[in-house]
Amino acid sequence: MAEVLEKKKSDKKLASQNYDKATYLKWLETMYRIRRFEEKGLFAYSQQKIRGFFHVYIGQEAIAGGLVSALRKEDKIVTAYRQHGIALSRGLSPASCMAELYGKATGCVKGKGGSMHFFSAEHNYFGGNGIVGAQIPIGTGIAFAEKYKGTDNLCVTMFGDGAARQGALYESFNMAMTWKLPVLYICENNMYAMGTSVTRTSNVHDLAKIGLSFDIPSESVDGMNPESVHEALTRAAAHIRAGKGPYYLEIETYRYRGHSVSDPAKYRTKEELEAYKEKDPLVVIQDRIIKQKIASQKEVDDIIEAINKEIDDAMEFAENSPYPLPSELYEDNYTQKDYPYITD
Repeated sequence: MAEVLEKKKSDKKLASQNYDKATYLKWLETMYRIRRFEEKGLFAYSQQKIRGFFHVYIGQEAIAGGLVSALRKEDKIVTAYRQHGIALSRGLSPASCMAELYGKATGCVKGKGGSMHFFSAEHNYFGGNGIVGAQIPIGTGIAFAEKYKGTDNLCVTMFGDGAARQGALYESFNMAMTWKLPVLYICENNMYAMGTSVTRTSNVHDLAKIGLSFDIPSESVDGMNPESVHEALTRAAAHIRAGKGPYYLEIETYRYRGHSVSDPAKYRTKEELEAYKEKDPLVVIQDRIIKQKIASQKEVDDIIEAINKEIDDAMEFAENSPYPLPSELYEDNYTQKDYPYITD
């Protein structure tokens, strides 16, 4: 019978893992790029240069950092709509992502997807999906394709704690375990499905347990620390690549902003928010790098300065890019001219 493995939260144990300098600086670079991108995006939204739904990843960046270091570029990723950070971690350029937010033709999906629907086959990034939980069977299907083709790639299938109550999740769990599919399920548990806490919507508060009835190895992970995320992902990936089937991680994290820009987040206390801000993964990783003398303050400052310029350039690129032509409405879509047998 599968068991929920013990959380790996000890900083002392993590420090003993002796990650190299390049790994720490890659984590810092990935996490700061996401934070700065989201902050600039929020500013542009306040100026009404970005419209529609907008869900930022601020506070959850350590998960993206661990994804970068623990996975291969050939591995596939599919996720939900709070997805700018995951897209950036997979290598999509800040310029193309910002242009997409602006609805410009130079965006990663030509200005047609917006905030919730980034996509890049080149980077093995399959969204960005707006329907709650709909990406879970998609990711399971991608994993089936990898098994069918005989690769040792896996598909990381990410969803939030709200989607953990969707029936499609349990159907996917059942098929994945029955067919031993190479899929890594990740629940990014930031405690609130929109504005409703896990404790109000589920009898099971420890979401790592929901895979147990399918005998899926499951683990709860400290999502405020890239070391913890990296280690859990590494264990899971090794299990999956060995042909043993799926693995499930509940990664406990916290978003510092509301569910979306329109959410004042009055359902949580200021004390709770401030307590989690003391665990800010970006601050923690910078402090660790400096205090453990992994890199100098100048090296850290140089990374931050370079990313600030990168995001400023992305903003300028988005500002100056053209909107899609009206004719683009008929491209990249199923239309009657492609299928003349379809009638009104």
